[in-house]
Amino acid sequence: MGFEELLATVGGFGPFQLRNLLLMALPRVLLPMQILLPVFMAAVPAHHCALPGAPANLTQQDLWLEAHLPKETDGSFSSCLRFAHPQVLPNTTLGTEAQSSGGPEGEPFTVPCSQGWEYDHSEFFSTIVTEAQWDLVCEQRGLNKITSTCFFVGMILGAVVFGYLSDRFGRRRLLLVAYVSSLVLGLASAASVNYIMFVITRTLTGSALAGFTIIVLPLELEWLDVAHRTVAGVISTIFWTGGVLLLALVGYLIRSWRWLLLAATLPCVPGIISIWWVPESARWLLTQGRVEEAQTYLFRCAELNGRPVGEDSLSKETLNKVVTMERELQRPSYLSLFRTPQLRHISLCCMVLWFGVNISYYGLTLDVSGLGLNVYQTQLLLGATELPSKITVYFLVRQVGRRFTEAGMLLGAALTFGISMLVSLETKFWITTLVVLGKGFSEAAFTTAYLFTSELYPTVLRQTGLGFTALIGRLGASLAPLAILLDGIWLMLPKLVYGGIALLAACTVLLLPETKVAQLPETIQDVERKRKKICKSGTETKDSPPEGLYRSWEQRAGIPMPKDGVATGNRTATWKALAVGDFGHLSCLGIL
Repeated sequence: MGFEELLATVGGFGPFQLRNLLLMALPRVLLPMQILLPVFMAAVPAHHCALPGAPANLTQQDLWLEAHLPKETDGSFSSCLRFAHPQVLPNTTLGTEAQSSGGPEGEPFTVPCSQGWEYDHSEFFSTIVTEAQWDLVCEQRGLNKITSTCFFVGMILGAVVFGYLSDRFGRRRLLLVAYVSSLVLGLASAASVNYIMFVITRTLTGSALAGFTIIVLPLELEWLDVAHRTVAGVISTIFWTGGVLLLALVGYLIRSWRWLLLAATLPCVPGIISIWWVPESARWLLTQGRVEEAQTYLFRCAELNGRPVGEDSLSKETLNKVVTMERELQRPSYLSLFRTPQLRHISLCCMVLWFGVNISYYGLTLDVSGLGLNVYQTQLLLGATELPSKITVYFLVRQVGRRFTEAGMLLGAALTFGISMLVSLETKFWITTLVVLGKGFSEAAFTTAYLFTSELYPTVLRQTGLGFTALIGRLGASLAPLAILLDGIWLMLPKLVYGGIALLAACTVLLLPETKVAQLPETIQDVERKRKKICKSGTETKDSPPEGLYRSWEQRAGIPMPKDGVATGNRTATWKALAVGDFGHLSCLGIL
C-alpha cells in the first residue's frame, strides 16, 4: 500500500483538508504584503536641497526656491543640486543674499546638496528614504534599492536552510520557527536605529519568510489527493492576490514606514497561535518512522472527514509497509537535473524562463512611478489585474498549449516594455495602460511557468526541479530593483533590460517540448526515451508510456490495479485527472 491509497482511505479532500487550507491562508496573504512592502516603505517623495533661512510666506518661499535651485527640463526644481550662489531675480525683494549672485560671469554653476534635503510629506509621512540621517536619495539612491535586493538574497538563503531543516525536523515545527523569527525580525526592522541595522534585519526577515514558501506547500499537498490539488491552487492564488490588494489598503491608511512595517508583521501573532491546529505531514512522519504520531493524525483526518475507518485499515503493520515504501524512494539533488542530455536541456531553458519571468514581474511591480496615479491607486490597480490574468491562463493552457501560452505571455510583456519606450512620458493614460497590460502578461507568464515546469520534469525530479528553478527566479527578483538604477545612464535602459530579458525568455521557451497532450514522465528514462523519439521523427509522438508508467501514476491516483497490471478505470480519464492535479500542485507554488 502506498501513501496515496492510505490517504484515499481517510479522505483525500474534505473538512480536514479545507481547514488546513484556511490555516495556510495567513502566510500566503502575509508573503505579498512583505515582498511588495518597498512600494510604500521605500517610496521616494518629491524633494529638494534643504535651504535654511527660507521665508515663511508661501509666495516669498517660491521665489526663494527659484533663486537657490536650478530647474529640470520639465520645469520642476532639481532634487539633487543647488546654486553655489543665490541667483538675482528681477522684481524681487528677498534681501541682499538673494540679490547678489556672488558667482562668476555667465552660466551659474551648481553644487550638490550639503545641508540635507526637504521632502514633500503630502503623500507619505515618512519612508526609509526620508528617515533622519539616512536620506537615500541622489548619490545614495542605490542604497534604497539595495534593501530590496538584500531581502530577496535573504529569501534565497532561507529557502536552502528551511528546505533542509523541514526535511529533518518536520514541517509544523519549522512553520512555527518561520512565524516567530518573522515576527521578531520584523519588529527589529521597524525599530532600526540606522540604515545598516535595517538592511541586516530585512535580509534576515527575507530568510525567515522563505520558510513559508518552502513549508506551506508540502503541508497542503501532502494531505491532498491528486485530483483535488486544483482547488488548492485556485485558493492559494486568490489569497496571494488578496494580500496584494490588502497591502494597498493598509498602505493608504498607514503613511509612516515604521508603523506600516509593524502592521505587515503583526499577523504573525495569530499565525503562531494557529500552529496548535496545523497537522504535521503524515507522509513525513512515516518517512521518519514515527508511526504512532502519523496514526494519530490519520485517525483525526478520517474522523473530521466522516470516514469510518477500522483499526485494521490504519494498523501499525499497514503503516510500517508504507514506511518501507516511502524510504525506498531516492532523494535526488540539484545535480540530478543535469545528468542526462534532455534534462540538461530542460533545466537550462527553465533557468532562463524563470529568471525572465521574475525580473519582468518584479521590475514592473516595484517601480510604479510615472503613471499619473498615486502609489495607492497604482498598487490597487495592478493587484486587481492579477485575477483576470490567472483566469485567462486557465483557458489558454488548455486551448493553445503550455509552450505557446508561456511564450506569448512573455512576448506580450516584452512588447509592452518596448512600446512604453516609444510613448511620451507626458501621455499618462497610455503609459498606465501599457503598465497594466505588462503586469497582466507577466502575472500570466508566472502562473503558466509553474504548470509548464512541473510537466517537463519527471516525477522523481519534479519537486527538485521546481525548487531549483524557483531559486533562479529569486535571483532575477533580487536583481530587478538594481536594474531600475540604470535609468541614471539612460532613462529607458531599465525597460530595455526588462523587455530584452523577457524576449530572450520567450524565445527560449520555444525550445522546450509541448506538454499539453503528452503523458507526464515518471522517471529520467522516460524523459530521455521521449527525446529519442522526437529526434528520430522530428516531431513529438503521442505513444503510450510503458506499462510500468501507467501503473505508477494510477497507483498515485488511488485507482485499483488488478494483478495483470491493467487499470480498472479509463486511462485517458486517469491521465487527464493527473494533469489537472499537477496543475493545482504547481498553482500552489504561485506564492514563491
